[in-house]
Amino acid sequence: MAKKSNGGGLGKLFLGFVLGVGVVALAGLAYFRLGALPVAVKDAPFPFEKALVQLPLHNRIDGEKKTPPFGISEDVFEGGAKVYHEQCAACHGTPGQDVSFAQHMYPQAPPLWKKHGHRGVVGVSDDDPGETYWKVANGIRLTGMPAFKGVLSDTEMWQVSLLLKNADQGLPDPVLKILQGK
Repeated sequence: MAKKSNGGGLGKLFLGFVLGVGVVALAGLAYFRLGALPVAVKDAPFPFEKALVQLPLHNRIDGEKKTPPFGISEDVFEGGAKVYHEQCAACHGTPGQDVSFAQHMYPQAPPLWKKHGHRGVVGVSDDDPGETYWKVANGIRLTGMPAFKGVLSDTEMWQVSLLLKNADQGLPDPVLKILQGK
């Protein structure tokens, strides 16, 4: 007796795979075209959305961060306070004054002068100044954080980064007055 051919089973499997991929692609396109994608700030985020942004962000920063070219002093803090008051305070607040609309942003603009988390860290004072500098210089995609490279000088970006590193310390009165616009 002769064996029967299974009728091109491998071809049917391949055709089924191609059709399946096509249907998924069309469904995805319809999802995007019909406006169902969560693009409003108040929409719930995609599953794993934060992880998709945070993991490469931290890896990139770790690979590119620099060390400050100068140390801290009252002059450095005053320069950083001027930059912060002009460029950062509108979203991140100042000591003792939050920004009400920041909590309605997605992701929320962190208040950089308040304690947060289980360790009570103030703003980004637990971050390396090189990490803060990288974020100030390059901004963060898919957030409201703009890139200040080309807007601020290197010195100004380092001044504000060193100021924020020391946000949990007692700052001199002239620095606090500058931050509060006095």
